[in-house]
Amino acid sequence: MAEAWERYRAEKGTPRAIWAWLRLAPHFGHLAPTAVTPAACRTYARARAKAGATAGTTWTELTFLRAALRYCKLCPPAEVALPPKPPPRDRHMSRAQYAELLAACETPHLRLFAQLALATGGRAGAIIELTWDRVDFERGLIRLGLGEQRRKGRATVPMTDSLRAALEAAHDARTSPYVVEYGGEPIASVKGALRRAAARAGMPWITPHVFRHTAAVWMAEAGVPMAQIAAFLGHTDSRVTERVYAKFSPDFLRGAARALEA
Repeated sequence: MAEAWERYRAEKGTPRAIWAWLRLAPHFGHLAPTAVTPAACRTYARARAKAGATAGTTWTELTFLRAALRYCKLCPPAEVALPPKPPPRDRHMSRAQYAELLAACETPHLRLFAQLALATGGRAGAIIELTWDRVDFERGLIRLGLGEQRRKGRATVPMTDSLRAALEAAHDARTSPYVVEYGGEPIASVKGALRRAAARAGMPWITPHVFRHTAAVWMAEAGVPMAQIAAFLGHTDSRVTERVYAKFSPDFLRGAARALEA
């Protein structure tokens, strides 16, 4: 499996995937790909839970294992058993809370991550993997996707004025191809740094995903149509967006309510 992973990493690997393999390798690296069974995956999930990993983290790690196995094109394919995906968190920041969190970000890379995550609504992995060649200052666009490859939640979105200013400053000071960097190197995760900043701001419930959820809630509250929010978030089906965010929109179903006026 270690050899299979190395082939996958060379072609498809991302910093986030490499970080996941650090957890996966001790459990699966010595196995033949055909030995990756649902039982082995369940054993891994139990070990990660005992080590304090959340169900969501374990789920993500195993999706990378599944991606590597699919890349190998085994026949018959190996079967990866994913634990139940945890339900989406419903908490989001107010504008005042977001300002407080930014003030608590003591390092430039974390502050830039927070600004990007909120202003693009992108997933944490997409923000971490973002490179400068996909930041189009001339057109004011940020392309979270890579090449022609279709990946979940990877949209092309316009810059806000405040994000443009932050990106221009970061571009002048850049030391690597990655937009969010630390010491000239790409980062694997912001979870630890964000957890500390959130604690300083008195909001320990903030995780990387809260930025994406907050962006969608703010758009819904402003009356942005669900189809536009879906496109901004990179959802392929606006019904997913409606199911989660319609309740925050002041206009959603208002026409239906007017039809019931006695």
